[in-house]
Amino acid sequence: MPGLIGKKIGMTSVFDGEGRTVPCTVIEVGPCTVTQIKTVEKDGYRAVQLAFDDKNEKHVTKAMIGHFKKANTTPKRKIVELKGYVKDWKQGDIITVDYFNDDTWLDVSGLTKGKGFQGVVKRHGFGGVGFVSHGQHNRQRAPGSVGASSYPSRVLKGMRMAGRTGGNKNKQINLRVVKIIPEENLLLLKGSVPGSKGSYLIIEK
Repeated sequence: MPGLIGKKIGMTSVFDGEGRTVPCTVIEVGPCTVTQIKTVEKDGYRAVQLAFDDKNEKHVTKAMIGHFKKANTTPKRKIVELKGYVKDWKQGDIITVDYFNDDTWLDVSGLTKGKGFQGVVKRHGFGGVGFVSHGQHNRQRAPGSVGASSYPSRVLKGMRMAGRTGGNKNKQINLRVVKIIPEENLLLLKGSVPGSKGSYLIIEK
C-alpha cells in the first residue's frame, strides 16, 4: 500500500540531537480502516479503499452505512482509494501510524488554502505600476493590457488574470520524518504541508 490518510493538526518545533530547532508539521495519521479491496478479476484494477475519521451515523446515507458495516466499522468522514499497494490487506483491517516506522522520507498531498477571488498581483505576482506621478490615478495593481485591438481582436486563452486563488491539489515530496508518536497516532514531518488546520492529507511512501 502506498500510503495512509491523515489530518493536519498544526505546526510546532522540536530540537534535534545537535540542539538546532526543527520546524515540523504535526499530522494525525490513522487509524485507517480498509473498507474495500478492489481486484483485477472483479473491478478491472487493483486498489485498496481506506476510510478515516469517525462520523455521526445520522449524517450518513443508508447506502454508505451498509458499505461500512461490510467492513465492520463505524461511518467515516474521509474515504480514499489508493492504487499500487503491495501488502495483502483484508476488508476490516485497521492500519495505524506504525506503518511508517521504517521510513525516513514521505510525500504529502492535499488541497492548498483557498484565498477566494484575488487580483493579478497576489495571484500571479504581477509588479503593478511602479510610479504614482504623471497623472496616474488608480492603476497600481491593475493587470495592464490583455491583448491587441485590430489583431487578434480577442483575449488569448491562458491570459493571466484575476480569479479564484488556492484550493488546488498540491504535493510536497521528500519530507523528513522527525518523530512518530504511535500512542497518539501522530507523525511529525520537517517543514510545511499544504492545507489548513483540520484538512485531510494523503501521506505516501
